[in-house]
Amino acid sequence: MDVLSDAISAMQVGRPSMSMAAADPSWEMNVQTFEGARFYVVTTGDIRVTRPDEQAITLEPGDAVLFPRGTAHTLVNATDGTAQFLSGDYRLDQARPHPLFHNLPDLVSLPARADRYPSLQASIDLLRSELGEQMYGRDLVLPALLDVLLVHLIRACLIERAGLQATGWCVALDDKVISRSLRAVHERPADPWTVESLGAHAGLSRAAFARRFTAMVGQPPLTYLTWWRLTTAARLLQTTDVPLSAVAQRSGYGSAYAFANAFKREYGISAGRYRQQHRTDHQHLSESSASKP
Repeated sequence: MDVLSDAISAMQVGRPSMSMAAADPSWEMNVQTFEGARFYVVTTGDIRVTRPDEQAITLEPGDAVLFPRGTAHTLVNATDGTAQFLSGDYRLDQARPHPLFHNLPDLVSLPARADRYPSLQASIDLLRSELGEQMYGRDLVLPALLDVLLVHLIRACLIERAGLQATGWCVALDDKVISRSLRAVHERPADPWTVESLGAHAGLSRAAFARRFTAMVGQPPLTYLTWWRLTTAARLLQTTDVPLSAVAQRSGYGSAYAFANAFKREYGISAGRYRQQHRTDHQHLSESSASKP
């Protein structure tokens, strides 16, 4: 998968949930911190969104707002009539967030702009249609559309942030050289990558590549490679029953012994113990998420 898809998949727990809500003129709701991403899309009227000690943002029809880390906030109907909006929750494992999410602000406001984000607006329209009609297959379609909408929201956010920053993941994903090396690491984490081979793959010398990668990503190339390999390994331990030797091989470790040492150094417990503890936790979170309407 590509880097953004991997970043989301590595953190995703269970199935997302979504609903269409109607707010009376006097309606107000305090929303507590959520372990994941949360978003709203206004369909009718105006909704004012505020966070503690922050300036309020008023959303008009078609506007969207994304909370990548589920920050607490307050929603208020800002019109004299009834306002309607889509609300979506996407549970993410925050114990080991992908560094891409560190580059996103706590709140991302995305005004309706069909000219700039046509795919985002199209996915919003399709979700509104599915929620408004009781069509066959709705229970399968809605989670898939939520996946699509979350990706489009984050894409739009990355585009907006890239115009404001000189470095960071928002810029790295759009940089032809660094994005090429990141794709290589994500597509083939088990390859025997070195700084030199990654630089050659990206078309730069070892030193030039190391400087550019570190400046944009915030970590040296091999530090990120190790982080991603062990993140991949942890995901395999949570979601599969493959032997530890196979987990080690898929994660880029030549021996189970080397993998065991690296994993325990990173997570503080053995890979086997991690699997025992987190398979149950992951299953419970998935079941809890799937049971929500």
